[in-house]
Amino acid sequence: MKKFIEIHVIQNFAPSNLNRDDTGAPKDAFFGGRRRARISSQCLKHAVREYFKDKNVAWFANRSKRIIDEIKAKLDKKLKGCSDEDIFKAIEAAISCIGEGAKKVKVVKDKKTGQLKTDVLLFLSNEEIDALAVAIEESYKTLLKVKIPSEVSKKITGALAGKEDKSSLTLDIALFGRMIAVMPEKNQYAACQVAHAISTHAVDREFDFYTAIDDLKPEDIPGSDMMGTVEFNSACFYRYTVVDFEKLVDNLQKDNELALSGLRAFLEGFIVSEPTGKQNTFAAHNPVEYVVISVRKSGAPRNLANAFEVPVRVKGEESLTIKSVKCLDEKYKKLTGAYGDEGKAFFMDITDSGVKIGEEKKSLNELLDVVINEVEREV
Repeated sequence: MKKFIEIHVIQNFAPSNLNRDDTGAPKDAFFGGRRRARISSQCLKHAVREYFKDKNVAWFANRSKRIIDEIKAKLDKKLKGCSDEDIFKAIEAAISCIGEGAKKVKVVKDKKTGQLKTDVLLFLSNEEIDALAVAIEESYKTLLKVKIPSEVSKKITGALAGKEDKSSLTLDIALFGRMIAVMPEKNQYAACQVAHAISTHAVDREFDFYTAIDDLKPEDIPGSDMMGTVEFNSACFYRYTVVDFEKLVDNLQKDNELALSGLRAFLEGFIVSEPTGKQNTFAAHNPVEYVVISVRKSGAPRNLANAFEVPVRVKGEESLTIKSVKCLDEKYKKLTGAYGDEGKAFFMDITDSGVKIGEEKKSLNELLDVVINEVEREV
């Protein structure tokens, strides 16, 4: 039976530019016919992965074009006496074994730094990188030859974990999936879906005009020495994500204990982490105000963004955050009444809104404990 763990978050950010587009402006989108502030799902997932790093969460992978230097550092300790030129040549030959035909991975040189990189991003666990280094070490002399035997090529690609290989037990790959175009057999379908966060209300773009003064400029010379503008906005966001727990367990090779601990780490990371865009300029560190986590055992996931199809508007001393929470509650109840709800919901509220979607918990740790217990009870 499918089991969905869904998070609904209302979070109000002070003036900020958390997620920029190619022009440096805060990302936005039209929804319900009005412009909304937006934080992309990719940005939110990146924030969670950075949270994992900061908290030293285990089972972590690296998505990078720069694995060559990582492999070189490992081989330097094992291939003592070998020249750097030959080691890089062996690594390049091994990398060229990954993929098939025109889709083989290529090694290119960065025009700015001269660093050797792969031409595509590879999403690999630390164990896979270690295994690749071992395979290169064991086939070192053969890799220096002009033509590489097929058995060596298979050995190199075999170092990268398949879906049933325990060395692919990384939380971020299990949650967010992995797509390697050159090796589709290594692809992993995600157990988690993350929506783009949108503001519950309409927004307009604002501009900060700034100047900078040269501290060593003579006092009799007037004017600024640098000036410019930065776009920003202030928005109350609705954020949503859903985890298919059955798929998460499957991605982690049926390891329920690992899936439960990984789920808790993700729930905490999604709630606590925040995008880092322009934070040195705005310091918009504003924690979540209202969060609902539901554990549902049937039906389909329910993104509640349509609660804000008509933009929230406030008058006088009304709170935008509280009014957004009330709109969320109204949509939640309507969908539950129409489609039913086989499951439980738990919430944490620091807005004093009086809105109770499920069972209230006073702290984040208490909220996470009861959610994990509810998931575990059904395993």
